[in-house]
Amino acid sequence: MSELSFEQMLEESFKTIRTGEVVEGTVIAVKEDEIVLNIGYKSDGIITRNEYTNTPNVDLTTVVNVGDKMEAKVLKVNDGEGQVMLTYKRLAAEKGNKRLEEAYESGEVLKAAVTQVMTGGLSVVVDETKVFIPASLVSDTYEKDLSKYAGQEIEFVISEFNPKRRRIIGDRKRLLVEAKKAAQAELLANIKEGQVVEGTVKNVTDFGAFIDLGGLDGLLHISEMSWGRIEHPKKVFKVGDKIKVLVKEVNGTKIALSLKFDETNPWLNAAQKYAVGNVVKGKVARMTDFGAFIELEPGIDALLHVSQISKEHVEKPADALKIGEEIEAKVVDFNEEEKKISLSKKALEADAEETAQEDTVQDSEAADAE
Repeated sequence: MSELSFEQMLEESFKTIRTGEVVEGTVIAVKEDEIVLNIGYKSDGIITRNEYTNTPNVDLTTVVNVGDKMEAKVLKVNDGEGQVMLTYKRLAAEKGNKRLEEAYESGEVLKAAVTQVMTGGLSVVVDETKVFIPASLVSDTYEKDLSKYAGQEIEFVISEFNPKRRRIIGDRKRLLVEAKKAAQAELLANIKEGQVVEGTVKNVTDFGAFIDLGGLDGLLHISEMSWGRIEHPKKVFKVGDKIKVLVKEVNGTKIALSLKFDETNPWLNAAQKYAVGNVVKGKVARMTDFGAFIELEPGIDALLHVSQISKEHVEKPADALKIGEEIEAKVVDFNEEEKKISLSKKALEADAEETAQEDTVQDSEAADAE
């Protein structure tokens, strides 16, 4: 057999390939920026980094191993140096387009990592096919800064599929809205007045705090934050706090919450602590023209009428008292039903005078006896 006929036979033993054809091969070498593939042709196939993935600067040795089986598409049968130029990402993108089309038609929920954050939204890649998620479809609430999503794996559905115009749109908002509706329905089906539930502080305002109960927000009004007075909700709560709250009222989707638990009600043992005749201490909380309100403890205020401030004439409470001042007074009236307590400093002064007089009399009698 002549040498020429042997070369011809060897040439004929290799399969023929054409540009655009999909071939399968085995990885025989991998560099950082290049993959060499044995495709059963007289020349090996080469896949450059740019033709493997859209991810920039990826080290191919970390994603492909010698011996791996791969499919690729022929770009050039001869690159000028006798090698076959192949593309993996374009074939993957074609398959990705097909998969995304099916996902669009079926409503399948997809999951992918965010590869790029832009001013107008996010970009993710599914099987080497880019999907754009506009900022308006990223969340069910407005988010000015989307940088937190960089590299994050998110779920979405395809809301628009038009590969010819390179317009494949993802929608994450729809999933969040649907999930919130489901959580809301479950919450309303199970929540009842009188329950103690756990929630997370979502927002704090001048009049109260909104608590995320998992599907719906409940309002914890400033008046329900404590048995005592709260100067400002922001001095008590911050966003993200976990708290247990009492469900006070459920009215449709409106839920009123409270931290006034029955077992912590200061009036439970008030009858004994503030019985008529007891001498008590408290702080001046606020004043009016007719008297001063004394905080005996958080949730219990007593009235010290202007006529009871002193045995001396007092025109107005501010003439004799200061806000925050601690005073001692005698309980002269207790009405548990109406939750009213009346105090008197004058009565305490009278008691002191009477005691002093008794002591003087006793001392005088003792001196006479001697």
